[in-house]
Amino acid sequence: MTGVTTRGPYAKSADVRRRIVEACTEAFGETGFRGATMKDIAKRAGISHTGLLHHYASKEDLLGAVLQLRVDESTEYLRSARALDPGDHPLEALRGMLAVLADDEQRPGLVELHCTLSAEASSPDHPAHPYYAERSRLARDYYRRAFAALAERGQLRSSTDPETLATMTVSLHHGLQAQWLLDRGSVDIPAAIRAFFAAVVPELAQ
Repeated sequence: MTGVTTRGPYAKSADVRRRIVEACTEAFGETGFRGATMKDIAKRAGISHTGLLHHYASKEDLLGAVLQLRVDESTEYLRSARALDPGDHPLEALRGMLAVLADDEQRPGLVELHCTLSAEASSPDHPAHPYYAERSRLARDYYRRAFAALAERGQLRSSTDPETLATMTVSLHHGLQAQWLLDRGSVDIPAAIRAFFAAVVPELAQ
């Protein structure tokens, strides 16, 4: 029996949904969640407004799909770098995050999306507020665990506590993203983060 290749309406539907999410990522990155319209997203995706509603009934549903895609992609990158548990593999965890940042720089639309939505989502009534609040907390905890593990192993060259170092790392990342969008030719996000890591973890300078 030969292998089964996905064809027909299922493959077509998946392709349409992928195009919609890509169009939505572009639209949200340019105008924000509140500025984007369903009609504009449908036009960018090359489908009718009715066709868009068939796959995603609301802009909130689209937002959820875009954010979930980002979670899935980041998790896959970290898994490939053996960095999902920063307590067990702290050096790999930090190197894995650098790999994620380097990939982000190749996709400016995602950086624009993150900067635009995270700024909007600072308002408690924004539909993405819970996502970004939790994402920020998880990022700080991830770095805190990595820095704490390195401190226990005597590999941390800093008198600053792991929790503060984690907050500094997340804040540096967010600030660099905004700077990069303003001047992409001069700002190197992975290099700046790598330099910060090397200053507190000598092994990462190698």
